[in-house]
Amino acid sequence: LTGVLDDCLCDIESIDDFNTFKIFPKIQKLQERDYFRYYKVNLKRPCPFWADDGHCSIKDCHVEPCPESKIPVGIKAGSSNKYSKAANNSKELEDCEQANKLGAVNSTLSNQSKEAFIDWARYDDSQDHFCELDDERSPDAQYVDLLLNPERYTGYKGPSAWRVWNSIYEENCFKPRSVYRPLNPLAPSRVFNLGSVCLFSWIGLCLEKRVFYKLISGLHASINLHLCANYLLEETWGKPCWGPNVKEFTRRFDPVETKGEGPRRLKNLYFLYLIELRALSKVAPYFERSVVDLYTGNGHEDAESKALLLDIFRDTKSFHMHFDEKSMFAGDKKGAKSLKEEFRLHFKNISRIMDCVGCDKCRLWGKLQTQGLGTALKILFSEKEIQSLPENSPSKGFQLTRQEIVALVNAFGR
Repeated sequence: LTGVLDDCLCDIESIDDFNTFKIFPKIQKLQERDYFRYYKVNLKRPCPFWADDGHCSIKDCHVEPCPESKIPVGIKAGSSNKYSKAANNSKELEDCEQANKLGAVNSTLSNQSKEAFIDWARYDDSQDHFCELDDERSPDAQYVDLLLNPERYTGYKGPSAWRVWNSIYEENCFKPRSVYRPLNPLAPSRVFNLGSVCLFSWIGLCLEKRVFYKLISGLHASINLHLCANYLLEETWGKPCWGPNVKEFTRRFDPVETKGEGPRRLKNLYFLYLIELRALSKVAPYFERSVVDLYTGNGHEDAESKALLLDIFRDTKSFHMHFDEKSMFAGDKKGAKSLKEEFRLHFKNISRIMDCVGCDKCRLWGKLQTQGLGTALKILFSEKEIQSLPENSPSKGFQLTRQEIVALVNAFGR
């Protein structure tokens, strides 16, 4: 894949070089930090759009929750949490016997981290979100260690998976007519359309709506690429072998196999990268303030994490071929407000569709990456609020919850 991206003054080779040598090594290190590796998610929320057809029974999709006795007391302690030296020096809790099975979502936590979660909640302040947020107080919400639960192919496919993606694309009424979609495997020609019926063509489609479609397509491409790159190739005597599946990659992205759509899907992935990169550069002033900490309770690690994040922000600002959102979010004040609301409602519905994913591992990463992109959009629509933030007091005009911060960094890492 080469050349210039549409709607950007940026070429693919420049993005590759910038990411490979500057961003990727640092973002990987950041994702390993305690603040960014634990994500709280409710994988039991019912699908709001159609009757649940049951979760897939594939073992690699399965979530085995930790027994109550294994849940760290700091998470259950409510407001009584105080960070202690004993917790900081203790070894990791014994892994849940079942949760560490291949492919299962492992919600085991270390003692070092367990007492920090209540304190993290003090940064969480509900805002004008682009995503349907999980209720973190729900008894079904649990912390998941993302490093122990990598995004990879679980075997989840077929009509159930197709219905989710079809609903996402139907909810997005901003797509061109020429987009090739696979034939509906659902019987008999039943289409799940959650939005109004639209006719699609790039002709007359404004930049903003082209951007929206490309972001959804880029998110889809990102997820598919990770499934192809980390695929269960074989399993002998209970020992799985994971690795790249070139045949599957070809099926999803080859121009012949996809009627010319594959390369466009990959270009949309690069476009998604640029949008989230731009959001990181725009949100830097929020984190540069001394009042904002990446709080886990371990002062030394917290300081290192913030220093690394600020270093990444400096790199994002050094990239001179950003997507120029000024051309996108321009126009009269009333029109811009209406466009933001249209974006927000479309994207919020897409985030709700993620609760219809039957595979828990896929649902976890789908929810996280959707929330990350929604956070990026929230940032790009809030430039004035970010620029006017007070230096030494909590911000009322613009606020990010810890969940949004974790999702933004990990989605960009994907």
